[in-house]
Amino acid sequence: MASESLKTRSSSGIKVIPAGKVLGAEIQGVDLRRISTDDFASIYLAWLRHSVLLFREQKLTDEDLVAFSKRFGELDWAPIQESGRRFVEGHPEIYVVSNVMENGAPIGSLGSGEATWHTDMSYLQDPPKASILYALEVPPAGGNTYFNNMYLLYETLPEGLKKRIEGKSLKHDGTYNSGGYVRQGIAAVDDPIKSPGTFHPLVCTHPETKRRVLYLGRRRNAYIEGLSLAESESMLDELWAQANRKELEWHNEWRAGDLVLWDNRCTMHRRDPFDAGSRRVMHRTQIKGETRPCA
Repeated sequence: MASESLKTRSSSGIKVIPAGKVLGAEIQGVDLRRISTDDFASIYLAWLRHSVLLFREQKLTDEDLVAFSKRFGELDWAPIQESGRRFVEGHPEIYVVSNVMENGAPIGSLGSGEATWHTDMSYLQDPPKASILYALEVPPAGGNTYFNNMYLLYETLPEGLKKRIEGKSLKHDGTYNSGGYVRQGIAAVDDPIKSPGTFHPLVCTHPETKRRVLYLGRRRNAYIEGLSLAESESMLDELWAQANRKELEWHNEWRAGDLVLWDNRCTMHRRDPFDAGSRRVMHRTQIKGETRPCA
């Protein structure tokens, strides 16, 4: 995170430390099991300003994680994992992200491989507005999570490309998850025109900050409505070449006890692979969207 000179202190006493990048901040001086109304107001404002927040050294039970998550709004139930398992027993809101096997079956999703750039659940009509990921066990190396700033991506697009995408809608594919696994109950389809999914505007307005943002979701099986497949692929290749710029990123090198909150409406994220012999156990919640992505 950034140096001491970049620290700011909220009126409630918590510290907001910008990452010194184009997004991200660390919140210090807060125990998420016990936060006041003023603390939460400061956290919420910091989240809108920085898009991604990191809280270190938290000691949360599943009940604590759900309670903190609910302060941001109603929670979605966790999606069904590739194994057919749905959620943590007694906590339908918690999605397990893990490579750990127990009794020959995975306890969670996404394994130990790379997870490509994506926005959570963007193939739904009503995608979640935010996601929270809490680290229970982490490998000694790898598994870092990267975030990028979709406000800045849109603002820095070449003007000609900006004009060409204005008013266009993008199909967000529902076939594969970010680890490349076919979603539970879906047949594998690799034709972007025929694959299941939902169309959202390519350029959206954030419902709270009112800033314009590029809403890409994920690359695989994406399709721009009204174009030929060749035209759609060409335009998406241009957009993703812009999205992959390092200057748009910040990443977290996970420690056990880290909690990361991100705004699903204006960021994408990805994960590095890690040694399959190491354990990684994360619990994720997602906050329901209050409005659909809209231009």
